[in-house]
Amino acid sequence: MTGLVIKNTGSWYTVLTDDGQTIDCKIKGNFRLKGIRSTNPVAVGDRVTLSPSFSQGEGAFITAIEDRRNYIIRKSQNLSKQSHIIAANVDQAFLVVTLQYPETSTTFIDRFLASAEAYSVPVVLLFNKVDLLDDDGRHLLSLMMNLYETVGYQCLPISAETGEGIDRLPSLMNGKITLLSGNSGVGKSTLINRLIPGINLRTAEISDAHNTGMHTTTFSEMIALPHGTAADGGWLIDTPGIKGFGTFDMEPEEISSYFKEIFHFSKNCRFSNCTHTHEPGCAVLQALEDHYIAPSRYQSYLSMLEDKDDDKYRAAY
Repeated sequence: MTGLVIKNTGSWYTVLTDDGQTIDCKIKGNFRLKGIRSTNPVAVGDRVTLSPSFSQGEGAFITAIEDRRNYIIRKSQNLSKQSHIIAANVDQAFLVVTLQYPETSTTFIDRFLASAEAYSVPVVLLFNKVDLLDDDGRHLLSLMMNLYETVGYQCLPISAETGEGIDRLPSLMNGKITLLSGNSGVGKSTLINRLIPGINLRTAEISDAHNTGMHTTTFSEMIALPHGTAADGGWLIDTPGIKGFGTFDMEPEEISSYFKEIFHFSKNCRFSNCTHTHEPGCAVLQALEDHYIAPSRYQSYLSMLEDKDDDKYRAAY
């Protein structure tokens, strides 16, 4: 029996079988992915093989995972040598970011984008809570959107609270598996409630003291989008909010290729093994000096080069 993992609570997995059953499952034995030490060897979006087995005849064991076409992965914040797979087999990702209440750092955005780039996952940046921005905030929004649009990412200003800009999203989700991710408190649950009326996900207020979000989603889940709507036939993957995004399994020489503009200019570097940090004839450093590469993006690139320090990713990027 085979099916699709649609929920992961940490110890149990819910699988939608190919014949339409929903079965609660556990992992068979010492199940590990080849070559990857992961805190969650099975992820939402995985295609799996099941073996019915529980003593009362209820539930099943997951015995195998089909090859993944892609996944979004980050370092586990608790176990230094392990990873956490956010979701597998996705068509695109919506990264929800906020300029205030709470503030999403450009380093977090860039790390997520680079990880998605590594597995050819298209990303749309959703700038949420634009209804809360004053004139200065609107100016910053314009600058941020211009930065990422220039790099090559689609950016949409939205308000999950008021509905501003939401009408543009369903057509982007039509027939696709879309991962929804972002820091805690950026409004993912409110956005899902807006996109799927009646689902009534729990939301929480932002902490006034620290301007940070609180986790309201505690597990990952695939939500089927209603038929007969603009997003007909798609899936939305809701994930818990994350504070940091430590990159996993990236060699230093690969990282520049995951920054679109750095990769573009790197082709003109004098040395083929240029790290773009100090070398003479480095086209990337020249482009940085000439303002073709944003300093924030370059700093994010440098921070990822330092990720070989096993403790560095534990900070909240």
